[in-house]
Amino acid sequence: MKIKKAIIPVAGFGTRFLPATKAQPKEMLPVVDKPVIQYLVEEAVASGIEEIIFVTGRGKRAIEDHFDTSYELEQTLVEKEKRDLLEAVKNIPKLARFSYVRQAKPLGDGHAIMCAQHLVFPGETVAILFGDDLVDNKVPALQQLIDVYQKEKAPVIALARVPHEEVSKFGVIKAEKSDGRLHQISQFVEKPPVEEAPSDLIVIGKYIITPTVFEYLEASRNDQGEIRLANAFIKMTKNQEKIYGYEVEGKRYDCGDKFGFIQATIEMGLKHPNTKEKLRNFLKNLEI
Repeated sequence: MKIKKAIIPVAGFGTRFLPATKAQPKEMLPVVDKPVIQYLVEEAVASGIEEIIFVTGRGKRAIEDHFDTSYELEQTLVEKEKRDLLEAVKNIPKLARFSYVRQAKPLGDGHAIMCAQHLVFPGETVAILFGDDLVDNKVPALQQLIDVYQKEKAPVIALARVPHEEVSKFGVIKAEKSDGRLHQISQFVEKPPVEEAPSDLIVIGKYIITPTVFEYLEASRNDQGEIRLANAFIKMTKNQEKIYGYEVEGKRYDCGDKFGFIQATIEMGLKHPNTKEKLRNFLKNLEI
């Protein structure tokens, strides 16, 4: 079955970017001239996704407004004859079919995914994208995962290599078998101490999940009602369920980190036709 749906959880508070995120969603912070969330939606659409399901929370109305039609803005752009901007604005609601569900309480990333389960058909495999990781590559990172799923018919997790001293900030995998960038996962460890990490292969926020993962998510609920995606994967590996990881090709930016966000803005700005020359000259003449 073709993967047509992507779930994008966006209910978090974005505390690492306070005070900027006090009154606006972290996902709406712009990288050059587009919010981070639009980059993710465009990645999904370029990978064949037709329906985007946002899992939102309080204070996330700006995301809904961004992917909706703005008649007043469009009329203003018509009157001012700003046709390029008009087309850019008009195309946003046409990118995909958008649905929104609320996560009433912050009970974990797995719980956020479960909030959207009623919009997923029985037996349907879906993509999951989180708002922190952007990957710049000709072939979208999500498309790379979908290509693996079509061959292996099992869940697929996006991976990246980091310096070993940084592994404790991420989920880390151990590979049972490896073939180039493709790894069959035998162990999943959430934020291990550096000395206990099984590898330098970390999990980034892009997944293909099958109906089996939904079953494990429900079974991973703790006494407080929290559901963690990592716990579901840990149980799956212990039960020897097949899970694959793929080291995605492309330049990764961790936009959940202040430095990663600044890095993405600079490097994307060096590619943007309206800013690349001025930014390049500015950086050359910058006294450090």
